[in-house]
Amino acid sequence: MSQLHQQQLEMVAAEYESLLAPALFAEWPHRLADAADIGDGQDVLDVACGTGVLTRVLVERVGSNGSVSGVDINPGMLAVARRISPEVLWREADAEALPYEDESFDAVLCQFGLMLFLAPEAALREMKRVLKPGGNLAVAVFGSLEDLPAYAALAEVYERLVSKSVGDALRMPFSMGDPDRLASLFASAGISSPKIAKHKGQARFSSVEHMVLADVQGWFPFAGIRLDRDTIDAVTQEAEVELKPFSRSSGAVEFPVPVYIVTNP
Repeated sequence: MSQLHQQQLEMVAAEYESLLAPALFAEWPHRLADAADIGDGQDVLDVACGTGVLTRVLVERVGSNGSVSGVDINPGMLAVARRISPEVLWREADAEALPYEDESFDAVLCQFGLMLFLAPEAALREMKRVLKPGGNLAVAVFGSLEDLPAYAALAEVYERLVSKSVGDALRMPFSMGDPDRLASLFASAGISSPKIAKHKGQARFSSVEHMVLADVQGWFPFAGIRLDRDTIDAVTQEAEVELKPFSRSSGAVEFPVPVYIVTNP
């Protein structure tokens, strides 16, 4: 990888950390850590760790007697993560081929990564493989677009003004919000009768432009999508209209976010 490409990935990851993570992800690390019963002295793995939004909470939970490892396929994400938390054992690798020995961890967690994997069943098998007997697995995925009308409306704006592929890129993170599909997927990976619990959170963007830029600058480039300023302005202007039901007098955009947390039996 060229140094320029690495720098570009890091810039996008930094935008993800500053724009997208606080607005959409901030409340979930503690809830996922609770679901996995993370405590002092444990050895824990965060799969698809990104910039370490969940990983940093796990470090707090395990204390000085435990250890936390973070694995992600994106070197830009890991570069930002390392700068923030150098004490974590960060590794670049594919979730479908985790670089760890069998039964290495007391708990394995994955926050909003499963729906982005090319082979989610293989990734779940790998998570199960590196988990110690009796250990806890916890995976979080967003609910479906049917339960997220704000993102459904924004995806339609992208499809209308840019292309269907860009609209679909925004829809992708919400493609696994179906409990029946999740149960089938986990069963296929050898995790029978998982506990699937639906939780309700809240997204808050400071403005419509903030919501648009969070994806344009912090997500789309990872999918190979780059939009010019005129297109961003046009999308933002249209989104101002479509997102009025979710806009506050301050200009902020707020809406409920359903999330499924799946744990092993």
